[in-house]
Amino acid sequence: MNFEHNISILGSTGSIGTQTLSVARAYPGISVKAITAHSNIKLLEEQIREFKPKLACVTDEKAASELKTKVADTDCRIVSGEDGLIEAATVAGADTVVTAVVGISGLLPTIAAIESGKNIALANKETLVTGGHIVTRLAREKGIKILPVDSEHSAIFQSLQGNPKKIKKILLTASGGPFFGKTRAELSDITPEQALKHPNWDMGAKVTIDSSTLVNKGLEVIEAKWLFDVDIDQIEVLVHRQSILHSAVMYDDNAVMAQLGTPDMKLPIQYALTYPDRLPMSGNELDLTKYGELTFAHPDTDTFYALELAKKAGREGGILPTVFNSADEVAVELFLKKKIGYLEITDSIADAMEKVKNIENPTVEQILEADKFAREIVYNRS
Repeated sequence: MNFEHNISILGSTGSIGTQTLSVARAYPGISVKAITAHSNIKLLEEQIREFKPKLACVTDEKAASELKTKVADTDCRIVSGEDGLIEAATVAGADTVVTAVVGISGLLPTIAAIESGKNIALANKETLVTGGHIVTRLAREKGIKILPVDSEHSAIFQSLQGNPKKIKKILLTASGGPFFGKTRAELSDITPEQALKHPNWDMGAKVTIDSSTLVNKGLEVIEAKWLFDVDIDQIEVLVHRQSILHSAVMYDDNAVMAQLGTPDMKLPIQYALTYPDRLPMSGNELDLTKYGELTFAHPDTDTFYALELAKKAGREGGILPTVFNSADEVAVELFLKKKIGYLEITDSIADAMEKVKNIENPTVEQILEADKFAREIVYNRS
């Protein structure tokens, strides 16, 4: 099938980025115009030589200088830092920017990409968590599509196709992570190695830890609010251990539309790049007979209370979602370095949210200030 699309990938060496390149590999009509990484120049060099982008950014400036020497024999121009990331997000010739960087660092490049007229394949949920009121308004003004890449939000998006958008509620599924069913007492001595063993998904370290604490699901609740224009209380989280039903929509007449598939990110990535078309895919066909049963349960928000903190942040808005996200980023970093305990991740988020004075409709500058403030609170706790 002939299919042509020009893309830029922010975060091409991470889990989503490498799988996006697998989709591009399967469909040569997908041309990669720019790629970025933080410091993994070994893999970035391999990607440059295979996909021949005209621009590559390494946010670590020392690593960028090293990469520039390594690929001097190619036509790829190497840039660095935040300015380089924005240059990759606005590169000429790209129709869609895949935002697969981790954390709030995705906000400014996404805004720049929208302002330059590019559609967004959104894998960086923090963009909408921290700046949803800015990003969605700007996308409407520019006539830009924001196409979700997260498996859950892609499932909701797919379940909305061909139906009037009279949503009664969104059923947002969660795997429950590796510690489903455990009490707080049982979690007190959890190590990073244990938390990084996700039962179903192959993800980066940050997202895997967030999945175990339900922080990731909390971020997804806030993201869904902005993507689908619903209230926080219209989003119901269900623990679905098999990760086969990726999420669903209940309409006003109580009909439920759901999207099912294997626990594999290639489908939501490919659909975001090919929408509204559906292109063939090999290797991830779902065989329901292998699973026997699909189960659903309510999350334990007493033990994993980060989900309730996220809902509070989503309801109140302002800079609280930024504080929630940024406090978590630092807490996860400290936990992975074994400087704080597992339960302190959520406790650190709660502490930061209590100490901040909220600001309604914050500017980008105020969001970035809140980000710094929340980080300082968590660092000072440790």
